[in-house]
Amino acid sequence: MYQVGGGALSASYQCGRVALAEQQALYCDICSAAIMSGAVGREAVFPTRQSLGLMKNKLKGAEIGHSLLKRKSEALTKRFRDITRRIDEAKQKMGRVMQIAAFSLAEVTYAVGGDIGYQIQESAKQARFRVRAKQENVSGVLLPTFESYTQEGVNDFGLTGLGKGGQQIQRCRETYARAVETLVELASLQTAFLILDEVIKVVNRRVNAIEHVIIPRTENTIKYINSELDELDREEFYRLKKVSGKKQRDVAAADAEILAARQKAAEEQAANPKAPAATAVPVQEEETVDVLGEQEDNDVIF
Repeated sequence: MYQVGGGALSASYQCGRVALAEQQALYCDICSAAIMSGAVGREAVFPTRQSLGLMKNKLKGAEIGHSLLKRKSEALTKRFRDITRRIDEAKQKMGRVMQIAAFSLAEVTYAVGGDIGYQIQESAKQARFRVRAKQENVSGVLLPTFESYTQEGVNDFGLTGLGKGGQQIQRCRETYARAVETLVELASLQTAFLILDEVIKVVNRRVNAIEHVIIPRTENTIKYINSELDELDREEFYRLKKVSGKKQRDVAAADAEILAARQKAAEEQAANPKAPAATAVPVQEEETVDVLGEQEDNDVIF
């Protein structure tokens, strides 16, 4: 008889499904963001220096994430191809072992003279061939691994075939034990094959989403912010240039008025030399008032 640790197998299977669910959820978030931004081509942000810094940090993180996911995809693909090769070898081995086991069972039937299945079922009370489950971490993906072992000291149907056909029964049991070992190995490889197939699809989709959607969209956003900031710089330069030109024109007009006034005064002095010369009234500068209260004030008595 053979026994499989159902609790361990179900636990490993649950862990694998939970990991797949988390990766699929993250992939859905990335895809939804890609779909939302596909029509616009860039993110809706204000063109500021802070937004530019945030976008550059986001682009750097996306490039690092793309590199890590790319290497993870390559490692998983390498392991996937190795598992595929081992599955092919295990299936060929399984075919040969099952063929030998079928012939061995035919020899037992011929030697005993009938079917001994009911005798084995009645005499077997405890499993001798057992299976334990372990987990293997491959680039963050937990793959269940099944390992077969034999429980020593358990031989319930050792007296089966005592009258006749004992050697054939013993040889048949050993042959079917090797067949079950090959079957457990094949089951482990097949389970890892299915999990890796799903994980590689998810990782490749995430890599493609980052490479063809997120990185181009972030680069377009950075170009947009740079163009807007350059436009603001040009507007500021033009404004300062216009203000400087206005000040220069005002100064030139004031100088022209002063020069015209002096020329007019000189002409009047030349036309009437006996008139007293007009004294220029100096423009007094406004007295600056100390707003901090350093000046002394007269005391006010109420």
